[in-house]
Formats: sequence, C-alpha cells, structure tokens
Amino acid sequence: MASTAAADTPVDTDPELARAEVIRIVLAHPKVSRWLERYPDTEPVTSATFSEEDRQWDVGLFSAQAGQMVAARVDDRSGAIVTVWVGPEVAWPLARGNGLGGVINRPLLWLSFCAFFLMGLADLRRPFSLRNLDLLGLLSFSAYLVFLNEGRVFAADLAGAASLIYLMARACWIGVTNRPSRSPSFRAPVWLLIAGLVFLAGLRIGLNTEASGVLDVGYAGVIGADRLVHAESPYGNFPHSDTGIPCGPENSEGQIAEWVQENGRCETANHLGDTYGPANYHAYIPGLWIFGWTGKWDYLPAVHFTTILFDLLAMLGLAAVGYRFGRTRLAVTLAFAWAANPFTQYVSSSNTNDSIMAAFLIWGFWAATSPPGRGALLALASWTKFAALIVVPLWATYPTARSRRALWRFAAAFVITTLLSFWVLFIGGDPLQEAQVFYERTFQIQFDRSSPFSLWDWGQYRAAGLPDLKWLQRLLQVMLISAALTLAVVPRRKSPLQLAAFSAALIMTFEFLLTHWSALYVVWFLPFVILTTVAGDALREPPVAAGPDQNRQAPPLPDDGSRHPSAARTLP
Repeated sequence: MASTAAADTPVDTDPELARAEVIRIVLAHPKVSRWLERYPDTEPVTSATFSEEDRQWDVGLFSAQAGQMVAARVDDRSGAIVTVWVGPEVAWPLARGNGLGGVINRPLLWLSFCAFFLMGLADLRRPFSLRNLDLLGLLSFSAYLVFLNEGRVFAADLAGAASLIYLMARACWIGVTNRPSRSPSFRAPVWLLIAGLVFLAGLRIGLNTEASGVLDVGYAGVIGADRLVHAESPYGNFPHSDTGIPCGPENSEGQIAEWVQENGRCETANHLGDTYGPANYHAYIPGLWIFGWTGKWDYLPAVHFTTILFDLLAMLGLAAVGYRFGRTRLAVTLAFAWAANPFTQYVSSSNTNDSIMAAFLIWGFWAATSPPGRGALLALASWTKFAALIVVPLWATYPTARSRRALWRFAAAFVITTLLSFWVLFIGGDPLQEAQVFYERTFQIQFDRSSPFSLWDWGQYRAAGLPDLKWLQRLLQVMLISAALTLAVVPRRKSPLQLAAFSAALIMTFEFLLTHWSALYVVWFLPFVILTTVAGDALREPPVAAGPDQNRQAPPLPDDGSRHPSAARTLP
C-alpha cells in the first residue's frame, strides 16, 4: 500500500528558487562581475528559464551593444552554478579553455617535444646566438596555447601576434640581406639525430592512433572525399541538420547530430565543412578507399590515415630538400626538426588538414628549379588551403622574372593542376552555377566570418574597452598584396634562401592578418622558417652537384629556367 501511495503522489515540478534569486546568484559570481565591470554604463537585460527535466536554470544576460554577455546554468536544488560563460566564451566553445590536441597539451609531453627540438637543433656552445633565438621564436607560440587553454582569449591573441611579428621581421631581414644566422659551432652526431627521428616518428604515429581525436576540419575531409568518389561536388552538399528527419540520439545538451540526408543516408551534420579547396578533399580519397566511412563522426580511421600520411610526407619532403642542398646530415636534421616540433604534433593530434598544404609546399620547394613542378605543387597547396595563393607571384618568377619561358611553364602547370582539381564542377550541372556555389561556400564565408581569435575582430567587444582595429587590418592587407606582387620582381634574382625566407614572411603576414587565427596554422610557415634557420648557409647557393665531388657548387641556372649544360648532374 505504501508503495502504491508513493507512486500516486504527484511530482512537484515547481522550482525551489525564485527567478530573481537565480539572477542574483549569477550576478554575484566573480567571473560574471569582472566581465560586467567592462560595461559600466550598461544595465543588462536578463532572462532565466527553468528546466523541469534536469531541474536547472538557464540564465542569460544581454545588452543592445554587446548581444549576449553571459550564459550560465544554476542548479535549482543547491543554488550552485553549474557552468558560467562570459564574453567570447558564450558563442565560442574553444574560448572556454577546452583546448585542442588532447594529450599533447599535457605539460610534460609538450615540454619533452620542445626539449628534443632545442637539443637537436640549437647551438649549445653559443646560447645567445640568433639561431637559438629563432628556434625559441618558433616555440614561443606555446605561450599562446597556455593562455588559450586557460580560456584567456585576448591574452592569447596578443601572445600569438608577438611571436608572429618577431618571426616575420627575421624572415624579412634574412630575405633582404640573403644572410642567414651563423652556423652552429657544435652539431649533434648524425647517428643520434637518426635515432631521435625514428623514436619521434614512432611516437607521433602512436599518439595519433591511440590518443587523438578528430576535429570538424578532419571530419570535413572524409565527407568531401565521399562526395568526390560519387562524382558529386562537395560544395553545398555537406550533411546538414535541417532535413527534419533525425536518425540519432540527443546529446547532453539536447541536440541531435545525426540526420537523414538527401542521399537517404544517416550522416552526422557538418554543414560548414565545405570551406576548403578541392585538393583538400582529394587528399582524403586514399584513406576513404582503404577504410571507408560509416557516415558518422566516429573514430574515422580514414582521417587518421590521411593525417599520418601527410605528416610523413612532410618529413620526407624536408629530408629530400636537405639531401639536395647538404646531403645526409642536412636531410636528417630537417626531418628531425619537423618530427620534434610540438606544433606539428599538435596538428597531428587534432587530425586537421593543415599538414596537407605544408607537405605540398615542401615538395614544391624541392622542385623549385622546375617551373612546371613548383607550379603544379603550389596549385595543389593553394587549392588545399587558400593561404598558399599569397606566394604565387613569388614562386612564379623564381629565380628571376626575366625568363618568359619559365613563367609560362609555371603558369601552364598551375592552371592545368587547378582544372584537374576542380573537375567535379564541370560535370552534372552548370559550371558557372557550381563555381558560384564554390565561391559562396569558401571565399565569401572566410571574408564574412567573425572571430575573437585575433586582434582584428575585437570591435565586437568595443563596449568592453577593447579597440576596433578593423581599419588597420584592411590597410595592412592591401600592403601585403602589394608586397607579394613586388617580391615577384625584387630582387631580380633570388637564391633558394631568399625564396624560403620570403615565402615564410608572406605566409606569416597572411596569417597575422587573418580574422580567425589558430596555433594549428603554425605548420603553414614552419618548413620555411626551419629552412632559413637550420639550412640557411646551404640555401645561399644552388644545390650541390651529385657525384663524388659533393663540395663543388652547381652553377646558377640560366634565365630561361633550363639547366646549364655544365650542370647536367644537378639533381632535378
């Protein structure tokens, strides 16, 4: 009888806390009060909604100037704040200090990579050399990550900008003077570097397969590859959540991720994943063929395979560049530099597509003496991540702008590779319409995006006392384009060192002026900074000739880009 009576007793669904009391609790929270101090002349509009299901309050604070300033959840039974987000944390989960990359963010593991990087590459006998300072400059982005992982977005922006400015200045100086930093007075034995490289390569593969997740960027790659193998354009055809037919469970926040798409398949939504170039999606096709895709955002072995593949290709590409310019020691050193750098592992542990563009650029630099080779590889890099487009004028006229034949060969290879990359836009529909969709889903979205992860979009927090620097961003972007065009003809003849230095400077400046910036983008310019810092002396001249006399320098290339008769043994 007692149990029956208890079952018949109605459940009290009324909240225990009053709405005014809940709002008072949120306003009294130190994090909220500190943020609201930035708006001394604003009286926030409040909202509080009670959920009977989990007996929690959802509280929001709004203003006409700043939109939603605070989002919080309060437990009705205890009056404790479950979560509280302020400022950029409201709209950006990344700003809440969650971090990317998984275990690589653990201090011991991160610092171990940093130690490998410095011990293998630094000049230990001259600790205050510029070479060491440049290596520390690459590692200084660690400060950005510390702030970001703590949710201190604005401090992270300043730290990242400071690191970029230093490295940009150094790259410009090396490019203008054609003078690298001094060679180290002590070098680690080659056998030790090889041992470190083998260990790090195995560690990187293990960290990726056993202790990494896949961001939406990597997930987008396998979706786009699936669309391509079915002869369908990725642009405008990614899985979305407005079909009205859910096919998966709700998550902890009451959201459904899996929906039946127009192709009749149940797929996890990723409606903004079609913002990359077509070469990016082509890069995931081998992994898709081998491992397939379930349609869900699960472990995604095809993405892990692609990440590891291009990580190894980047290492091999640097080894090929090193062998071409300095034989075995430089080959091992450059590959070690990639393997030991924590930011390359940060990309690998996040399973993003950033190493794909880097790998194409590295191999393009290796093929720099071949106009068709560097044109094709630069096109692949450009249609993976659009940032590579900024170096097209520079690479088109290397080593000199006076050779029309070389320029036309470069342009022909670039155009042909571009057309092959965009083949999917020419089938099954109006190419002009498909091109318009491509532009809207890629360039236009990037132009219109808003983000707190740079100095340039702080205007949305102007009422909080932060400056609006959008005007300066626009001015510097015009100056960057002018500089990219100028470097196509000045200096009139460029050494491999200058090609690497100016490429690094242009890509870093492009990144510096992005509205949305991430430490994942460090790998875009990292190979060129490594080349100018670690291989600078070797790059001041053309590559060494193959054969027994490895100390003899090959003669410079003639203006038409063809090989000099006496340099027939120069590596291609």
